[in-house]
Amino acid sequence: VQLQASGGGLVQPGGSLRLSCAAEFTGVFFNDYVIAWFRQTPGKEREGLACHSTSDGIKHYADSLKGRLTVSRDNAKHTEYLQMDNVKPEDTAIYYCATHQSRFCSGFDPTTYLFWGQGTLVTVSS
Repeated sequence: VQLQASGGGLVQPGGSLRLSCAAEFTGVFFNDYVIAWFRQTPGKEREGLACHSTSDGIKHYADSLKGRLTVSRDNAKHTEYLQMDNVKPEDTAIYYCATHQSRFCSGFDPTTYLFWGQGTLVTVSS
């Protein structure tokens, strides 16, 4: 399993960002595994943001960020996307994608996700 997150950079407050997570899954189809999104800032625990269940297509979002997040998936490109709207300086963090080799989301406990991308830095600043 390999995941690669990309799309980070400098974003102005109030703007939008779109992150990508390119996945390589050996021996299974891309839709056999969920992909979840997390973020982390120095000194804080990793925070779960979103998870896209592939068993039923349900998208789970952190309550604190509902309305600002959208996840989507391009099966042909083996890529999951995270869009965040109306970004704020407190959204500055390293964003990660992760999977736990299941078609079902298991919440936002980072310890349940076995495979992680390398992270992409998002900085929200004017």
